[in-house]
Amino acid sequence: MKILVPVKRVVDYNVKVRVKADGSGIETAGVKMSMNPFDEIAIEEAIRLKEKGAATEIIAVSLGVPQCAETIRTALAMGADRGILVETDAELQPLAVAKLLKAVADKEQPGLIILGKQAIDDDMSATGPMLAALLGWPQGTFASKIAITKGEAGSGDGITVTREVDGGLETVALTMPAIVTTDLRLNEPRYASLPNIMKARKKPIDTMKPADLGIDPAPRLKVLKVVEPPKRKAGQKVASVAELVAKLRTEAKVI
Repeated sequence: MKILVPVKRVVDYNVKVRVKADGSGIETAGVKMSMNPFDEIAIEEAIRLKEKGAATEIIAVSLGVPQCAETIRTALAMGADRGILVETDAELQPLAVAKLLKAVADKEQPGLIILGKQAIDDDMSATGPMLAALLGWPQGTFASKIAITKGEAGSGDGITVTREVDGGLETVALTMPAIVTTDLRLNEPRYASLPNIMKARKKPIDTMKPADLGIDPAPRLKVLKVVEPPKRKAGQKVASVAELVAKLRTEAKVI
């Protein structure tokens, strides 16, 4: 079974995000970039499935500028087998990403696609469900545990996904091929060792354009303005509980 894992290049989570002077977006020039943390979890889970013998090949896919190849190399160093880069300078929104991934999936025919539940740059959490809808595949979102289940003769394998919901945990059984999006508690990604980083340089990365897949990635939404959130006001110290209660009664605002 092939596992397809999309990996996104985002501003590193340790970097303080800055808004461009003209308010058109986030400043990325000269900023440290890295793999989306939720996608690292997806790669790690794919590797663990392969180690258990449930998968034969892991394909890391990234969409965007040529520098996204670095993100694929990180996935290859962790343990992915090969990479696919769909190179484009267009602003990629979730629907375009889902369409491009569907085209890649149609070509590669994976048995499972594992994605991070969201990207830390836009927090949209939309690509996985959109991709499942376009492919017509079942989906298990916000997975905190997954397990491949062997089907009866002629029925094919399935996957059991334990997912985090507001009321606790929910377990769903999916037939494969399927889509799974990862939550934080699914696993802890491994560090790439130096030998594996060296080996990753020799692993293949296929490069293509959206036109090669028959997809127009032009954005459907227009960002009018990006602004930083307002700074929080300083707190106040009170001398007694009575003063605190008085302020809560007279000054506290109901949100």
